[in-house]
This record gives sequence, C-alpha cells and structure tokens, in this order.
Amino acid sequence: TVSTNSRIWLSEPRHLLEQWHPIPLSSEHILNYYKHLVTVLQFILQKPPEARLKESTWESAKEPGTVLKTMYSVDRLLFLKHQYGARSPNWEYDSLHPRLKLSDDHLVVSCNCKRIFYPCGPQRFNKLWQVLSRDAFLSGSHYWEVDLLHAGAGWWIGAAYPSIGRKGDSETCRLGWNRASWCLKKFNFEYWAFHKADRNPILIEDDPDCTGIFLDYEVGILSFYNVTDGMAHLHTFWAIGICKLT
Repeated sequence: TVSTNSRIWLSEPRHLLEQWHPIPLSSEHILNYYKHLVTVLQFILQKPPEARLKESTWESAKEPGTVLKTMYSVDRLLFLKHQYGARSPNWEYDSLHPRLKLSDDHLVVSCNCKRIFYPCGPQRFNKLWQVLSRDAFLSGSHYWEVDLLHAGAGWWIGAAYPSIGRKGDSETCRLGWNRASWCLKKFNFEYWAFHKADRNPILIEDDPDCTGIFLDYEVGILSFYNVTDGMAHLHTFWAIGICKLT
C-alpha cells in the first residue's frame, strides 16, 4: 500500500535550512541562481514601462495585510468546483517536529523559537523540521492548496508514502530524497523538484504565494501549480506508484 502525504517546511534561519535539508554542494546552484536572475531581468525589461505600470508590476502583493491578486483560470475553477474540491492540508500532530507548532484547527504550521516537548512517538520527526498531513489516499483525484505567503527563505512541499523515515536526518527521512516521496523545494531564489535524490531546477518568474497540488492516483501524476500566477504549471511527477499516499 502507498500513502499520499502533503507536507510543508516553513521559514527558518538559513543555517538551519542548510543543516536539515539538501543543498547542492557544488557551485551549480550559484550558476543557476545567476542564470535565473538574468532570465527574469530580461523578461521584465522586455516589457515597456507603461505596460509594467498598467499591470501593477511594482506593487507588492506580499506585504502583510494586503490582498493577493489571484487570476482564477478555468483550470482552477474546475479543480475547485466541478471535480475535486479544494482543501487545505490537515496537519498531523503526531508527526510534527518539536520546533514546529500547529494552529488550533491544525491548518497552519509555523516555526517556534524554542523546542516544544511533544510526546516522543514513532511517527514524530525528531531531526528534520517536517510534518505530514492527516489525509491519505488510495484512489481518486484530489486537489489541495498550501498558503506560502509567510514561508520565508525556504519551504518544501510534496507527497510521500507513510513508510518514509521519521528518526534521524538520513536520505530515508528527507522529503524527495528517496523512492517514497516527491518534493517541490524553494531555497532563497532557487526552485527544485526532488525525487530519489534527483533534482531538477525549475524556472519560476513569480514566487508562488499559494501553491496548488493535484494528485491523480490512477493515472499516477502529482502536479504543482502557482495559484497566484493564473495556475501556471510548475512541475509534474509521473508514475508515482500505486500505494497509499498521505
């Protein structure tokens, strides 16, 4: 059996991000950063100033308290209304790392400045700042959204089988670094898709403040979309298996 898990790792100081999650050890990530920066600058400068001003390119939609400008495409309306229904991941208390905390409704995960003394059960992550979703799927099509507006310098979201390791920080426990999990990752200005420790760089022009995740269990696909950029497609994993996902 396989289980579908949706997970998120929220903002942490940079040294902690580097300590607990995979960072390329070569200069490849530096070269990719500058390539990405050049591409984005070229994209911006190709538009005349009048067009950029008309589109409110220079207005920040990321300040606290502001309303996100979201383009609702036909695709999202289908996800929301007709086929799958949208939901927010319901995070699992028993898997929560001691430096993370849950809101009362179990819908919001945030970092805590001090370690919280949770019961030390077999399902709890004790090294990696990770948390799983309560939801698990054995069939059907499912869609959910994760709000990343205050996620900070880095985040990791994806799906996994319940068999993913919980103790230690080895590859068997890291989201996207084993056969049991798939992950979309942001670190500073870089985006990567991870599975079995293989990483593929993703060029994203507008940082997603909200990411949509679509799972078609029978077809075997897991897709990520930038909800705040008109449901722009970010990445799709194929042949994710026939086990229970959570």
